[in-house]
Amino acid sequence: MSFVTDNQLLLLLLFFAAGLVGTAFLFRKPAGHRAWKLADLLWVVLGGLGALVAVLAGLYTTDSSRLDRQIDVAYAASLAFDRDAARFRLRFCDPAYDNDLKVLCEKVEFLSASTASNAELPLFIAVTNEVAPLQGLHFLLGGRSRDQMDAMHEKAAKADAFDIDQFLVFTSVDPATQAAIDTMRRKVPAIAGDYIILAQSYDDLIAQVGKLKDEWEYLQANAHILVLQIIALCLVSFAAPFRLGKSLVELRSSFGA
Repeated sequence: MSFVTDNQLLLLLLFFAAGLVGTAFLFRKPAGHRAWKLADLLWVVLGGLGALVAVLAGLYTTDSSRLDRQIDVAYAASLAFDRDAARFRLRFCDPAYDNDLKVLCEKVEFLSASTASNAELPLFIAVTNEVAPLQGLHFLLGGRSRDQMDAMHEKAAKADAFDIDQFLVFTSVDPATQAAIDTMRRKVPAIAGDYIILAQSYDDLIAQVGKLKDEWEYLQANAHILVLQIIALCLVSFAAPFRLGKSLVELRSSFGA
């Protein structure tokens, strides 16, 4: 599959060249010959196949846009958590003046370490943003070098290997943290409220990254649709010279008449 996507332009040119060679042989046949009728039928069949695959690819592109939106949401959730965690530490943890607050501050540090300090979470978000499954058709934008393609496949492999479950084992409100929250509600309600907001930001971040992982896996599982689109385009490029040749022969025949 990677060979097809990495050599789209080359394959299209080869199929088109093969169609030109076949059309050159048919030019020895007069207009209206059975060979030209078969060539026209070939164009209709392959053109229809290309149109059908284009519709399927369009649906895939629509699904790809969901991945883009989910990346944006995950980025927003990540920024919200980082902002809330930094604000909480600056306001209440330097220094923590009692044991209950110390529990909350240690939990904030732990949650921050499980995301920002663990490179895999921001890496996954960044990789999915940079390397959407197969990146669609790129030949119109120019081909990639071998190093670029290797880097893309390496990053895609990292995204495939990302395991969201390693973050789900952490809870933002465990029994000790809940006890500290309940105590702080009586002593300083603002601190308890700020921590609850932070915990919600963390839970939202994990939920959004989980959805992002699901979207990534769905698109990866259906990435063969783009390969089918490339193959269909190759077949259409092969048949196009036959249709053009038929038109030229009929035009030449009409002028001769």
